[in-house]
Amino acid sequence: MAKKVYVGMSGGVDSSVTAALLKEQGYDVTGVYMKNWSQDLPGFICPWKEDYQDAKRVAVKLGIPFKMFDFEREYRSKVVDYMIDGYKAGLTPNPDIMCNQEVKFKLFLEAALADGADMIATGHYARIKDATLLAGVDKNKDQSYFLYRVTEEALGTTLMPIGEYEKPKVREIAKKLGLNTAEKKDSQGICFVGKVGIKEFLQQFVKTVPGPIIDQYGQTIGEHDGALFYTIGQRQGLGVGGGLPYYVTGKDMDKNEVYVTTDLQDDRLWHGELELTSTHWINAEPAENGKYHVRTRYRAELIEVTQIDKMSNANWRLTLKDDVRALTPGQSAVLYEADRVVGGGIVL
Repeated sequence: MAKKVYVGMSGGVDSSVTAALLKEQGYDVTGVYMKNWSQDLPGFICPWKEDYQDAKRVAVKLGIPFKMFDFEREYRSKVVDYMIDGYKAGLTPNPDIMCNQEVKFKLFLEAALADGADMIATGHYARIKDATLLAGVDKNKDQSYFLYRVTEEALGTTLMPIGEYEKPKVREIAKKLGLNTAEKKDSQGICFVGKVGIKEFLQQFVKTVPGPIIDQYGQTIGEHDGALFYTIGQRQGLGVGGGLPYYVTGKDMDKNEVYVTTDLQDDRLWHGELELTSTHWINAEPAENGKYHVRTRYRAELIEVTQIDKMSNANWRLTLKDDVRALTPGQSAVLYEADRVVGGGIVL
């Protein structure tokens, strides 16, 4: 009997083709739209109904059953509140990573299995082999960075078929099948807000107070509109001009101060080692003598790790071959062994 697979269908081309490929491969496929966010924001209408209808049309075209799972309440507490609390603390958290950990590969997986599924599937550009996570074939689209907190158990019951394809090929398959999502633009930005920027989103939930922007000489050169909006290495949106560009080197949430420099070689912008907390290793902890590379933000270059030290169960320190620029507390650093995702943690 064919394995029953519930495919998370977002209304985009990637998850549409995921469902089509699995049906073609002989799986008993059911499409599921996850309703995670429906709130409108000033100047922005949340497109969830449109996305739901797009996903439903694809399901009808493919001749597969279609359902909706409502995770909005849990999503708000597990992902949105986590992100808002992180920014309030002066960190730069990654909501997409938390969405994968808490919603797609936990809530969705549990709900699907309880509903009779044998497995779930998603439209991620990554590959799974024997419950290990590998980078996607398309290096421009590889999403394995966002998946490092998924458990080995979850990977054992998950399929990611488009990880084997380049993005243009995925669109080509959708066109060939006549799917209405073939030409649909990829959603950008935060996974639950779409076209709304992080600053505009946070402004709906957090009250901020203006404060000084201070340069490398201790001089106040401008005013920020809330320290929590600024991230290490940021150049745009500072509102201080004239002469050389300024880069954010740090901030003090208690004093409500943002620190900047015009010196790209400023020591505060470069780090030769990094400390990680809340580490998660997918299959096993990294070995002391293993050959690893680390990625400190999505699509950043992989940097060779020359030494790895376990400080405690949750905290590890990585020594790097080359200094990394704009290391950002709250972001994730992900460890790779060739194409395999070992795991990672939150930058301290």
